[in-house]
Parts: sequence; structure tokens; C-alpha cells
Amino acid sequence: MSGAEAAEALERLGLSSYEAKVFVALQRLGAGTAREVSSLSGVPRSQVYGAAEDLAERGLVELVESSPKRYRPVSLATARRQLTDRLEREAERAFEALEALDEDRSDAAGETGVSTLRGRHPVDERVLSLLGRAEALVIYVVPAPWAVDGAVAERLRTLADDGVAVTVVSEHQGVADRLEDGPVEAYLVDGDQMGEMTGRTLLVDEATVLLSVVEDADGTDETALWTADTSIGRILAQFVHGGMEAAMEDA
Repeated sequence: MSGAEAAEALERLGLSSYEAKVFVALQRLGAGTAREVSSLSGVPRSQVYGAAEDLAERGLVELVESSPKRYRPVSLATARRQLTDRLEREAERAFEALEALDEDRSDAAGETGVSTLRGRHPVDERVLSLLGRAEALVIYVVPAPWAVDGAVAERLRTLADDGVAVTVVSEHQGVADRLEDGPVEAYLVDGDQMGEMTGRTLLVDEATVLLSVVEDADGTDETALWTADTSIGRILAQFVHGGMEAAMEDA
């Protein structure tokens, strides 16, 4: 990685452009004056002072009292810890603020139509949310055990214990193994019955549906569309329900 690429990466971690360039230059110099840092980094010398002071406040640079003043970077291990800790604190503050804003908001977004989201973890969260609506029926068609992992598997078991008819369909034996000795009905089907499906299909009651596709074996690159308690959901549910009944009859 070049110095410019390193500086760009540091900017993504929260440093300003000048701070990032000064820090990279100091890592190359070991220690240096504002003139030396400016010559190496291309940052105007008048701006090096402020950037170095800001880096010192972040705990990334030591100020060496000499004439002229010199600057020395902390070790890379220390810099990594400082930046990581700062990011974690800022993330915590940001999400605390967002949670406060979210307290009075219902989870009604997207219920008037079809919504799309991407990424396995967001899809997992939406699956859990939609399962929370279940009153009578859940049909969950999955390609592999990763789709019935952790909280999702636990929610399916809880719903089945509470009297909801929960059926999981897959061509993967590992899915059935993960749900064995429990109240969830797991059906194994062959690849021909699954067709070209690469993602998961979730039907909750009669008007809530989630459909996804995945581009990799572990489901990390997943894109899903979903709709809850809508007219289009009822239409999709009829197709999903009919197809699953046919598949389970042949299982």
C-alpha cells in the first residue's frame, strides 16, 4: 500500500486529509519538524502545525519540545488502539442517539409495499422481525444451515412451542440436523424440487413474504425483498404456499 493509499484509509477512519498525510509522513520520518513533514507530505507548513496538534489531542503524535519543535508518532499498535477505541465510542454515541429517536417510531416502514435490503445480517434481522408477526403459520425454505443459525433457529422453535405451525424446507441435511428433536417440522427435498433457488423464502401467515437470493456459499452477499400484511403479500403468499405444499407432498 502506498503512502497515498494509507492516508486515504486513515481518512476513512476519521482523520482529516491533512492529519492523515502528516501522520503518514511522520511514520516515514520517525520524527520531524514542520518543515520536514511539509516537504514529505505536501501539506503546507502553516497547516502542519494545526494537524499535528490535532493528532496530539487524538493521542497519535507526541510533541517534542525543542527548537524547532519536532513531532514524533506513537507506535502503530498504539495508533490502532486509539483509532479503534475512538470509532467504538463514536459508534456507541451515534447509535444511542438513534435508539432515542427510534423509541417512538413503530416498525411500520415498508408495510405499504415491497422493500429491499442487502446483507446477511440485515436480512436475518428482518426475518426475525417478520417471524414476530406469526400467529398461525410459518413456512421457511432455506438453502443451507446458515439460514437457521442462532436467533433465527431459536425463534422458530419458540413459535412452534407456542402453537404456530412452523415448517422448514431444505435440500441440505444440515438444516434438518440443526432442528432435530424439536417442535419444528423439517422437510428434506431434492435439488430438482428446489429448482434454481439460491436464497431463502419466508411465508408468515397469509400476507407476509420475504424472498432472497445469495451470490456466495455462506450467504454473506444476500439481497432480499419483503412485504408484510399487504395485498401483494397475499398474492405472493398464495404462490409460495402452493409451491411449498407441492414440494412437501413429494418430500
